[in-house]
Amino acid sequence: MSEIFTALMLEDVDGKPRAGFREITKADLPDNDVLVEVAYSSLNYKDGLAISGKGRIARRLPMVAGIDIAGTVVESRSPAWKAGDKVVANGWGMSETEWGAYTRFQRLKPEWLIRLPDAFTMEQAMAIGTAGYTAALCVDALEDWGKIQPGKGEVLVTGAAGGVGSTAVSLLSSKGYAVVASTGRAETHDYLRSLGATSFLDRAELASEVRPLQKERWTGAVDSVGSTTLANALAQTVYGCAVAACGLAGGHDLPATVMPHILRSVTLIGVDSVFAPQAKRERAWRTLADNLDRTKLAAMTETHKMSELPDLAKRIVAGQIRGRVVIEIA
Repeated sequence: MSEIFTALMLEDVDGKPRAGFREITKADLPDNDVLVEVAYSSLNYKDGLAISGKGRIARRLPMVAGIDIAGTVVESRSPAWKAGDKVVANGWGMSETEWGAYTRFQRLKPEWLIRLPDAFTMEQAMAIGTAGYTAALCVDALEDWGKIQPGKGEVLVTGAAGGVGSTAVSLLSSKGYAVVASTGRAETHDYLRSLGATSFLDRAELASEVRPLQKERWTGAVDSVGSTTLANALAQTVYGCAVAACGLAGGHDLPATVMPHILRSVTLIGVDSVFAPQAKRERAWRTLADNLDRTKLAAMTETHKMSELPDLAKRIVAGQIRGRVVIEIA
């Protein structure tokens, strides 16, 4: 008899996706080339939207949720992978168009996988997850732009107490940058200071009315909020510098003008983590391996059972979770 295991499924109920735990077998999984036994996943803001029903993330149903996987290859029809390989997968449409992580076993396409970096355990890799890997993509993008320099000027991180923000603060601080953390929760200041933030900006200041050009402050910025926050960050960015934008927790609109771009040569760098090419992924994980303090990573992480996901999803969407959440699957 086929082995039965539990998955967190998004299914159509009266025309709307609803999350629930279901028993499935390997025969129910997609016909992809690499079978992985999942050890850990994580909870990201997008996962919270999908599970809580606050956002229409899944584009086809039924859908196994979860956008991050760390596990061990069990079977492979691909010469690139063999049984026993330790692997990580982030994005690639998982939980949207492809079945994802919240299940003991999952079949994945070989090109979605990278080898678990030697620097991290599986649990640490999922403490990083899509949020931390996205933060690393942003830091790499800003450094490639070539304007930020350690010890010269301030770098802004919005949504600083969240998963992307926490990792960005830690990475930038480890590289020697002066990091200003934007958050609306004063109770997170000690936490963010422990990650390396040098000063703080109340998020209300960035959520206020946008003036096209403001006092130049930021030699770089990592923004995971979007909307008015991103518009104000751009208006405050120093001549010739850049903002790396990777999220829209505050909205997908951008109530801005072209004035910072054509009068101050400010650049908006869009950062996508879902379909980022392999070379960028591998570089981001090297950036994390070389610069992410393991003690700080532990300080920003909490681990929970898969059974707790429905409640955790509501909390992350309500802004009640700090840092990173690892989900134990196996």
